[in-house]
Amino acid sequence: MNDIVTAAEWFAGGRRIRYHPETARVLTEQAASAEPGALRVFERVAAAKSGADGVWLTLLPGFPDGSYGWAQVDRILGGTLGPRLYVEPVGQGDSDKPRGYAYSTVERADLVEALWRHHGVRRTVVVTFDYTSLAVLEILRRKLPRTDGTPTIAAVFMVNGGLFADAHTHPWRGTPLLRTPLGALGMRQAQRSSRVFASAVIQARLYARGYRPSAAELTEMWSAVTRHDGAAFLHDAAGFVAEHRRNARRWDLAAIARALRGTIPFYVGGSDEDPYEHRQIQATRERVPEAEILTFPGGHLTTSEHPDLLAAAIHRVAERHGVGTAATTNR
Repeated sequence: MNDIVTAAEWFAGGRRIRYHPETARVLTEQAASAEPGALRVFERVAAAKSGADGVWLTLLPGFPDGSYGWAQVDRILGGTLGPRLYVEPVGQGDSDKPRGYAYSTVERADLVEALWRHHGVRRTVVVTFDYTSLAVLEILRRKLPRTDGTPTIAAVFMVNGGLFADAHTHPWRGTPLLRTPLGALGMRQAQRSSRVFASAVIQARLYARGYRPSAAELTEMWSAVTRHDGAAFLHDAAGFVAEHRRNARRWDLAAIARALRGTIPFYVGGSDEDPYEHRQIQATRERVPEAEILTFPGGHLTTSEHPDLLAAAIHRVAERHGVGTAATTNR
């Protein structure tokens, strides 16, 4: 890939804000100093329109590269489609990595909702990549009993993510290995060495067999993942597949779609050579026939291999559901 956005450039374009995970609130600096436990989380807002009360595009990141995984897609989307909100969960990218933190899908969903409140988002299209599909499923599950919940979710586009607990097929050298003591040791070594990190990424089969990531791509991913001693997150948070199995009924796309009765359109993206979540596509066709399926060539990391195709698909979905136009829901 030529002319890539570097990790330094990506993080320079956003900001770190104060967030309290126990109360799920974004805080001012003054309030944060009075509330122990406040953390700093990274967010990036692109293509913001001054004074416009528009439909937002919310992009939730994948594992392992966090919000930086969207960097090449964002470059292609440019300055017109927006406003776009990129969320960085605790533990990833330029967000804090507190020791002993209880990483979970629930706390990631809390953060997304807190940022929506902070920005006054009234209506949004949500795009997820990889494991944050679970976060949006949790948010949708929360919305079911609400009558006044905001913002309104105009559409959901989930790419290479877990939608059904019985359809995960993670290779051993991926998240299963990361969860072990050997995986923890490997991540300590990867924190210090970009070569060790690159080897682990290749062995995890994140790319298509015919794709050769450049040394620059791998180095920038390493730079993004290891910020603030971040490689440990890959071990500490690698249990999200097991977490999905424990919450299989709650985070089941088919059950949620039935309960929503067609009020939120679903788009599900899958890559031809993805060894992680390829079974999710067939399961979606069988269990959620109303969902629109979009397929991409290549392996799991579509964000790296085909950012142009992914950006084009996101643009179509976002425009179809009013991103950049005035929101009409009541406050």
